[in-house]
Amino acid sequence: MLKSLARELVALAWKDLGFPPIDAEVDPSLRPEFGDFSTNLALVGAKTVGISPRELALRVAAALNRDRLSRVDVAGPGFVNLFLKPEVVHSALRGLLGRGEPSAAERTAPKNVQIEFVSSNPTGPLTVGHGRQAVLGDVLASLYEALGTAVVREYYFNDEGHQVDLLAESLWVRYREALGHPAEIPEGGYHGDYLVRMGHDLAGRFGERFATFDAEAAKWFAQEAISHISATIKADLDAMGVRFDRWFSEGSLHRSGEVAKALEALRARGGAYEKDGAVWLAAEAHGGTKDSVLVKSDGRPTYLLVDIAYHINKRQRGLERVIDVQGADHQTEQTSMKAAMRILGFPEEFLTYCQHQFVSIKEGGQAARMSTRAGRFVLLRDLLDELGRDVVRYFLVARKPESHLEFDMELARAQSLDNPVHYIQYAHTRIASILRKAQIGESDWAAVDLSPLAAQEELGLIKELDRLDEVIEEAAFGFAPHLVAEYILGLARAFHAYYDGHRVLGEDRPLMLARLALLQGVRTVLLQSLEILGLEAPEAM
Repeated sequence: MLKSLARELVALAWKDLGFPPIDAEVDPSLRPEFGDFSTNLALVGAKTVGISPRELALRVAAALNRDRLSRVDVAGPGFVNLFLKPEVVHSALRGLLGRGEPSAAERTAPKNVQIEFVSSNPTGPLTVGHGRQAVLGDVLASLYEALGTAVVREYYFNDEGHQVDLLAESLWVRYREALGHPAEIPEGGYHGDYLVRMGHDLAGRFGERFATFDAEAAKWFAQEAISHISATIKADLDAMGVRFDRWFSEGSLHRSGEVAKALEALRARGGAYEKDGAVWLAAEAHGGTKDSVLVKSDGRPTYLLVDIAYHINKRQRGLERVIDVQGADHQTEQTSMKAAMRILGFPEEFLTYCQHQFVSIKEGGQAARMSTRAGRFVLLRDLLDELGRDVVRYFLVARKPESHLEFDMELARAQSLDNPVHYIQYAHTRIASILRKAQIGESDWAAVDLSPLAAQEELGLIKELDRLDEVIEEAAFGFAPHLVAEYILGLARAFHAYYDGHRVLGEDRPLMLARLALLQGVRTVLLQSLEILGLEAPEAM
């Protein structure tokens, strides 16, 4: 990467001056007149070496190796601006055309990562809120795979517990209603129309078989509900282009005795105590927000204890790192989980969380919040059927996870280039069309003479292409998939602006081949970025 080269040149100059190492920034310049890269090294190091920033900047500039630099300026109070030679910039494009994939990360990526996401209780169909988490987790997994990490995508089904009991009774009520026997949804139960439809189906198939909600009925309706809703969830995720390597059942932890063993392990390390007839996790003493109940006074384990058992299971599988994608409303539970991992002696970096805020649908200037229990939500499937997979995926990942997301339906429906998805895909389509018109067949693009690429716009476009590796790395380690969405949109804008102002196909063959090579580089990066986002790269629109 060009940025790595600039850092290396600055670091060598500083070393040659005999000064002790310091941390300083070497970043792309904001404006062309300030060079390709600028460093604040002199400003940061002036106090350490006892020289004024301006004088120190002049010394750094004089010490810089000029083999790859066309010019070095000192600006302002002590910024050093580096101008790369055009052939050095060209080398970035040549390298991209030669390898066709991201280079190794500057930071060490983990060997393996398990990313657990969605994990929606099988108590209802997926909503647009679940869809945001699905895309976040899926793109995050693709980012780590681009860094060479072995990734396990995992979905955790909460198929036991109080919420399943409520689901079973809610479905039984709808079943009885369908037979003409009105009943009340239990307190805290589920009101969605999906249960009405399921109830009608069961009434038609089984008639008056279950007149009362006894233990047999509770078990039967729970199984029916979980089976049907789980199948729906899997079908919706498939339509979304989201795949999982493993589907993990909460029930398996209970049946294997792992929940009881997790409690024993916590007790053995002094991490659990009894109070008011319940068993508590000593979370506060280990960095948690507050102590939390592990076993209720009625003897039933809480979700927290089962989740601890689940993460012990993950550790026993040999996973180096675990990333759980969760909503921001789980912050207290997350601190308790981290406390439990500390009590058990797990490495601090073993478990991390990618948090995201909620989603609302914006239409006609109004935004609506959703609730699964109350039956007020927009189904992910309905959104996919109306807008298509690509639009839904891009819109759900385009904002940083920590920000509330308003899904703009009017913009998403737009079939024009105002829609960022169509605008990005049109860039790929446009390049594919140009390459077809060129009729030059298979080319060794990495061998093309790039010296004709001398325009500022061309060199700038190459530098933008060179940022791909950095964006991938920052997006992965920062749990920030939106950076890829922003990057690819900016690249599409840069390409369209360049092509509208420069003739590519012409009589000057060396210039034409160089510009076609540049477009091939843009196409390569567009393909890689679209693949990470899970979007199609159409050849024609």
